[in-house]
Amino acid sequence: MTLADRLDDIGKPAWIAVTVLGFILCWPVGLVILGYLFGSGRIMGCWSSQHYGPERWQRRMERWQRGVERMQQGLERMQQRAAQWTGPIRSSAYPSSGNRAFDEYREETLRRLEDEQREFLAFLDRLRHAKDKAEFDQFMAERRGAGPSPQPGY
Repeated sequence: MTLADRLDDIGKPAWIAVTVLGFILCWPVGLVILGYLFGSGRIMGCWSSQHYGPERWQRRMERWQRGVERMQQGLERMQQRAAQWTGPIRSSAYPSSGNRAFDEYREETLRRLEDEQREFLAFLDRLRHAKDKAEFDQFMAERRGAGPSPQPGY
C-alpha cells in the first residue's frame, strides 16, 4: 500500500496536512504536492470525469470498509491485551489464590464486611427516620402553638 493510498484512506484532511507540512518544510515541496493533488483529481475532483458515477461511491465504500476492518482489528487487539492482564473471568468475584484456607478466610471476611455494611446502612436509615420524625414533631408543635394562620384581607 503506497503512501498516497494510506492518505486516501484517511481522507482530504490528511492531504491538506501533508501539503501544509510541505510548504512549511520547503515551499517547492508544497507546490509539488499541490500539483500532484490537482493533477490526480484528489482536491478538485469536479474537473475530472473519473470522480463521477458508481466507481466513486464504490471506492468510498471500500475505503470505509477498510477503516471499519482496521478498527475491528484494533478492538480485538485491545481485548486480547486486556484479557492478558485480567485473566479469564470466573464465576466468583475474586479468582482463587491457590490457597484454600486463605480463600475461605477471604470469603468469610468479605461476607462479614457485607453484613456490617448492611447493618450500618440500616442504622443510617433509622437515624434519618428519627431525625425526620423529630423535625416533623417540632414543626407540628410550633404550628399548634401559633394557632390558625391569619387570613389575608382584601
